[in-house]
Amino acid sequence: MTANLIEGRTGAWEIVIGLEVHAQVSSKAKLFSGASATFGAAPNAQVSFVDAGFPGMLPVINQYCVEQAVKTGFGLNSVINLNSVFDRKNYFYADLPNGYQISQYKQPIVGEGFLLIDMPDGTTKRVGIERLHLEQDAGKSMHDQHPSKSYIDLNRAGVALMEIVSRPDMRSAEEAALYVKKLRSILRYIGSCDGNMEEGSLRCDANVSVRKVGAELGTRCEIKNVNSVRFLFAAIEYEARRQIEIIEDGGTITQETRLFDSVKGETRSMRSKEDAHDYRYFPDPDLLPLELDEAWVNSLRDTLPELPDAKKARFISEYGLTPYDADVLVMEQERAAFYEAVAKGRDGKLAANWVITELLGRLNKDGKDLADSPVSAENLGGLVARISDKTISNSLAKTVFGHMWDEGKTADAVIEEKGMKQVTDTGAIEKLVEEAIAANPAAIEEFKAGKERALGFIVGQVMKKSQGKANPGMVNEILAKKLKSA
Repeated sequence: MTANLIEGRTGAWEIVIGLEVHAQVSSKAKLFSGASATFGAAPNAQVSFVDAGFPGMLPVINQYCVEQAVKTGFGLNSVINLNSVFDRKNYFYADLPNGYQISQYKQPIVGEGFLLIDMPDGTTKRVGIERLHLEQDAGKSMHDQHPSKSYIDLNRAGVALMEIVSRPDMRSAEEAALYVKKLRSILRYIGSCDGNMEEGSLRCDANVSVRKVGAELGTRCEIKNVNSVRFLFAAIEYEARRQIEIIEDGGTITQETRLFDSVKGETRSMRSKEDAHDYRYFPDPDLLPLELDEAWVNSLRDTLPELPDAKKARFISEYGLTPYDADVLVMEQERAAFYEAVAKGRDGKLAANWVITELLGRLNKDGKDLADSPVSAENLGGLVARISDKTISNSLAKTVFGHMWDEGKTADAVIEEKGMKQVTDTGAIEKLVEEAIAANPAAIEEFKAGKERALGFIVGQVMKKSQGKANPGMVNEILAKKLKSA
């Protein structure tokens, strides 16, 4: 199979993917009412008359949500539209009290932009952003609370959403997954959305079609409300295969909305896919056009933090990191800050290795978050410093790290208490080398016969005799001199 192509019975097929991501704005209040938008409240405990669609209740725009949308637009390298309009998107669901959703259509608050995704081979791919618009969320229908009835929870009704619509620029499930991860990272850096997919504050609709390479775009199907990156990957892979099999069997693809069954690992039909005209969009008569002051908009751009792409470039140039290591470190803002605290005034590459391999590896193994790490950035930086000044070897440092993790102590305290200071005395190391040579004549003969691995064996014997405390570089240097003169 060629990269990003799927082999079918009739040859190679290309997947075409566009994503619509619904990101809940990190706001205490809803988009058009003062009701709380906090997650986890008792059903229908956070519903104002506006949210419930009571007659005569008028929406009032939440300025903070507008600010968050503008800042997100800047984070996505997008055009900010100083004039935008709120529309009514008309459709009926039991959990939509008004019978319409206040959204934006032809005149969104944010226009075209792009996002760069970092590919596994070190390259980057540009994915176009078509628009970002503000809209209110619907309520939630619950069908598993009663054997014959459906319940409605309107706590989510009116919560502010940013719908971020990409161009159909992605060509694999992997690219789609990377796009969502990068978008979530940017949103979290800005603070406009917490990105918690398990709580529903970040949901994704995937538009998927297939075609022969170079052919016209195929008929797309939309997979609704995917709530994890893993499920998104699986849903796209399944849907692409499904469409290819139908076409190769002589059938045609019906434009429709589908759901992903995470238990069965398959998509299934939900309803025929609506087009924009089906919703009878028209400007909301209760809301004036949104007119933004250019100076105010530019002032919001000045409040943005250093975003992932800029931070990655700085980590590469300032600390000498590989693109891969920099990408891992900047994915989360807290992780990047932790790393910089470890690396400050120290070897940046060594610090990155200890954060990524040892610390994150141990956190993952123990099921902990970075905030719960028993080893602080300051203490890990102290360990890196002791490796750099050759107080301990890198291998011995792993033992020290284990004690730091279990006992909550500094590297210096562990080294002192356990007597782990590295032996750098030339005379002491030379004596250990001579003892190892004398005790292993067979290995010496093998080395003289051209077997280089015998040298590693002798070094290992020296390190064993020193309980791992001998400086490995000095051991190799002294051993090489001894064997050369032997």
